[in-house]
Amino acid sequence: MAKKLIYPLVAVVGIAAASGAAWWFQSKPKLAQEIGSASPAANPASPASASNAATPRPAGVEVAQAEVMPLRDDAQSVGSLRSSQSVMMRPEVAGRVKSMGFIDGSQVRKGQVLVQLDDTLQQAEVSQAMAQVSIAKANHQRNKELVAQNFVAQRVLEESGASLQVAEAQLALANARLSRMAILAPFNGTVGIRSVNIGDYVKDGADLVNIEDISSMFVDFRLPERFQGKLKLNQSVELVLDAFPGRAFKAKIEALDPLLDVNGRSIGVRALLPNSMGEVAQKGKPSAAGASNKSAPIPVAAKDKSASAAGAGRPGVGSNPLRPGMFARVNTVFGVNDAAVVVPEEAIVPQGGRQFVIKVVAPSELPASAAVNLPADTKFVSLRQEVKLGVRRQGKVEILEGLTQGQTVVVAGQQRLQRDGSPLRIVEVGRPAQGPLAPASGASAPALAASR
Repeated sequence: MAKKLIYPLVAVVGIAAASGAAWWFQSKPKLAQEIGSASPAANPASPASASNAATPRPAGVEVAQAEVMPLRDDAQSVGSLRSSQSVMMRPEVAGRVKSMGFIDGSQVRKGQVLVQLDDTLQQAEVSQAMAQVSIAKANHQRNKELVAQNFVAQRVLEESGASLQVAEAQLALANARLSRMAILAPFNGTVGIRSVNIGDYVKDGADLVNIEDISSMFVDFRLPERFQGKLKLNQSVELVLDAFPGRAFKAKIEALDPLLDVNGRSIGVRALLPNSMGEVAQKGKPSAAGASNKSAPIPVAAKDKSASAAGAGRPGVGSNPLRPGMFARVNTVFGVNDAAVVVPEEAIVPQGGRQFVIKVVAPSELPASAAVNLPADTKFVSLRQEVKLGVRRQGKVEILEGLTQGQTVVVAGQQRLQRDGSPLRIVEVGRPAQGPLAPASGASAPALAASR
């Protein structure tokens, strides 16, 4: 019985000894670490450690200067050219085409007969009505004489007068039916290509030929509703047509649609432009003189030479180069600022619905509330500045308020600057990191430019 108790006792003692050894080995490094952390060098409360924590390290950033450049406030869109007047000629009554009074693509005058329908029946109705009018007039005149001699009653004269009025009304109706057999041009313009020939029987409302007044052109386009407050009548509009590369056209806003498109939330705009060859588009930037690159409109004689040989002898071809339906790229100009202060878009830091930039300033320009403990060789620090933005164009954004020309702002590395007064180390793109750069002599703010 004693031998059976010895084996479990030995097992329990062995397990206890192994557990104690494992605990001792695990606790030994922690004790050493606790002993080591008690040294003055590793104590956070020591003066040397507090000094290192209070002195921030310079943050590497890229910078750029606020510059002045001409800036246009405009909006781009696409549109289509339309005739100043356009109509599709259609007959009001059915009939057979008797004659055509125009040549396809030619100019016509107001009141000119374009299509004459067969009016034999209508002319017969007019002749019949005229005969009835003659009879009614004779009867009425005879009744007048008889009433004067007291041979007939006054009632007979009144009835003959009414009959005369009915006959005259029937004559007017017959003349109206006859006039509808001739399709007249409603205005001066250019006709298109006819859809019928002589001898064709056309129904009422059938398309015959279109007529366009292209002496001046409309361009219809749409802009987002956010531009509604900037759009005004007689505002300048610039056009570029794919049909005339290298040419520039100018128009004036003629009308604004009071109804906005509910699908695209856009407003319809119509501008008016003369039907001409426009001007030669300027290439590159304008010269210092400002007028050497501007070209005058092409004379009429030069514009007529652009007509094709096939249509040079036909009226209306060549003198009006623009055609309805042409595709136009529209640029609406709201205003031009010749001295706009701009910075790269990367410099803008949005925060809480407001826009900021981080300026690069000397430590002496920091307000007292932003003073911090800086390294001895610090030349530049950060200062957050709220700004008001204007137009954005080609990676640049206009600064309306909060920044002046020549001031330097951070364009990369803003996430490292959590508070004003952070020391900065200017990093130039494409070069190794450098220390702080000296400010420009005579400048109140550092004049820095990151080479791009």
